[in-house]
Amino acid sequence: MRHLLTAACLPLLLVSACATAPPNGVTTAALGAPGSAYGLFLAGSSALGDGRNSEALRLLELAKAQGAVDPAVTERAFTAALLAGDIERAALLAPDGDGASDQGRRMGRLTRAVEALAEGKGKVAREVIGNDGIGFPHRGAVALLSPWVAASLGDLEGSLVRPTVRGDGAVDYFGQIGQAHLFERARRYDEAETNFKAVTGGESPTEIAVSAYGGFLERRGRRPDALALYDAALRRNPDNLALKAARSRAATRKPPPAAPTVQQGAAFALLAPAVTLISNKQTQVGLAYLRLSLRLDPERNDGWLMLGDLLQQQGDTTGARAAYLRPRPGAPEFASGQSKLAWSYQSAGDKAEALKLARAAAATGVRDGRLTLADLLSANGDDAAAVAIWNTELAPGQDADWQLYYARGRAYGRMDRWKEAEADLLQAIRLRPDESELLNYLGYGWVDRGERLPEAMAMIEKALAANPRSGAIIDSLGWAHYRLGDYKKAVEVIEQAIELEAGDPEINNHLGDAYWMVGRKDEAVFQWRRVLTLNPDAKIKADAEKKLASGLGPSPKLAGQ
Repeated sequence: MRHLLTAACLPLLLVSACATAPPNGVTTAALGAPGSAYGLFLAGSSALGDGRNSEALRLLELAKAQGAVDPAVTERAFTAALLAGDIERAALLAPDGDGASDQGRRMGRLTRAVEALAEGKGKVAREVIGNDGIGFPHRGAVALLSPWVAASLGDLEGSLVRPTVRGDGAVDYFGQIGQAHLFERARRYDEAETNFKAVTGGESPTEIAVSAYGGFLERRGRRPDALALYDAALRRNPDNLALKAARSRAATRKPPPAAPTVQQGAAFALLAPAVTLISNKQTQVGLAYLRLSLRLDPERNDGWLMLGDLLQQQGDTTGARAAYLRPRPGAPEFASGQSKLAWSYQSAGDKAEALKLARAAAATGVRDGRLTLADLLSANGDDAAAVAIWNTELAPGQDADWQLYYARGRAYGRMDRWKEAEADLLQAIRLRPDESELLNYLGYGWVDRGERLPEAMAMIEKALAANPRSGAIIDSLGWAHYRLGDYKKAVEVIEQAIELEAGDPEINNHLGDAYWMVGRKDEAVFQWRRVLTLNPDAKIKADAEKKLASGLGPSPKLAGQ
């Protein structure tokens, strides 16, 4: 969801209710005047609602300069500065006093504390977060941040207090990792290791926990133990770039990563709740936390990639691309950043730039870069070149990946090499037997060819049971009935698919065929004409045009034909 509130309102949890009157100092006569304070206020509020945060800040500050002195203007300017990543400016604009909303005041104090810590002013940071002025929804962030504020002041006892917030498992987990780092900082290595073992002891420890413990082991001169830890994690997640880079570093006896500084530890303390908030769809506050984290540690590449993804989702393509460019060549995240950047250009229709960036990512030798290039080549119609890359990745001795078999199988299908496509799709299903998209794709392929129909129907029905609201899968089921000659049932089922996927050209084309076969010819013609308005691929377009031109409708495609 791109907007949490209307354009004239402030982002949820950061600001107060919508303004219904002009800001103080602005006369009603000036409301419609171009460049007036109120006009700038409205334009800035609209930009803020659209996620154009830098533009919003510029307009709202112009409104202030034009005489808008209402606290709502300052509060929105604060929000815009914070979400745009101008934390220094946001700290200066932080809402306070009687006119500020509770939400704005709390976020403002957290912002001021982070800016103070970033500037090395730990005493100011402690004063800001220690006066009980920051409450819901920031208790977890403050709990995780406080030990690092204490560490910045040399308060050893305060820095080693375990963060807790009743009922907040994320604070318990990430607080334990932070406490482990602070134990290490205090040279209490046994206690640090006890914490690290606790957070990596489950069946699927997080990359963050494994990386933190592995780095500690490397710093303690225990490279074999670090390698064993990385190897175990990579067996569970063989494509994790950060873990592969960490293992390579340990195996080649390169210098271990330094223990986190106070600011780096504080940055991690805010990154953890940011991840939780974003995963819970609280994207505005999550974005604010990400910006605060990156103010403390601007070299945190995983944070920049996360920021890029969030901005891309919100429609801020310029901001997303700037974030994806932050990892520099040689960094483990560089290829991933270039891949994401390439897809950004692909989505915008600049295929040449997308392929250029993908080739640069592939040239790093990182597997993720090569696979991005293959995906983009395929998306742009060069399936043969994509297949050549996938052939290398699926060579004997390589780790089997169902998604690669699926991607190559689809490419073979588009190249009319069905037997090879079928072999890849069957292999993918052997590796991932319950994947609904995969089951539907192969089942539909058999249905469309009139092959193995009972098996195809079973596959499609299994896929539909797992994903009953998928228009594509419902269409596959309807098309299976069509192929079996049950046109009445085909109409009934494909109409359900259209309700879910009204703009899909293939489903509309299928519905037209089914209508024709039950004698509803005017409706069939309408559907085929509609297909031509939905940007169909060449094959579907040619099929619809042929039926419209001939006036004869589709050939009855029955089982086995």
